Amino acid sequence: MSSKSEKARYVACTAVLLALLVGLQLVTKAFGQFVTGSCVNLVLAVAVLCCGPASGLTVALLSPFFAFLLGIGPAFIQIVPFIALANAVYVLLIHFLGRKNRFAGLGAAAVCKFAVLYLLVAKLLVPTLGLPDAKMSVISAGFSWPQLVTALIGGLLAAEIAPLVKKAVK
Repeated sequence: MSSKSEKARYVACTAVLLALLVGLQLVTKAFGQFVTGSCVNLVLAVAVLCCGPASGLTVALLSPFFAFLLGIGPAFIQIVPFIALANAVYVLLIHFLGRKNRFAGLGAAAVCKFAVLYLLVAKLLVPTLGLPDAKMSVISAGFSWPQLVTALIGGLLAAEIAPLVKKAVK
């Protein structure tokens, strides 16, 4: 970022997308994981596709913490850093792999985000929380295949929406 106007654009774009993501989580929470998760991944992908990797990474890392603080994220703070990490993997892979083939990059990003969440949350973290088996099963299920589905939906929607957003912003 070389000029003050570029820095201002980055800050404004990132702030708007972060606010949009948290707002969408608030509005869609009652509709369940598939709607909310797809919206989250849509905004993450739009952030990186429209505003660049720094903006995408900022939104990816901060949004789970804001969601937790507002009571719309996971019930356990221990899960939040893993969500931030998985979000970061998602936006970085969209950025780096999507340059050659947008849809292959989005697909790989979705698979990797799912893998990070499943392995780190469902397999590694949840068993250490000392929860009843039924509660562990519910949390683990939420961090399994639905993560892949919502990442794919959000990414595919972003692939269609991002070019329109870029055009409108210019």
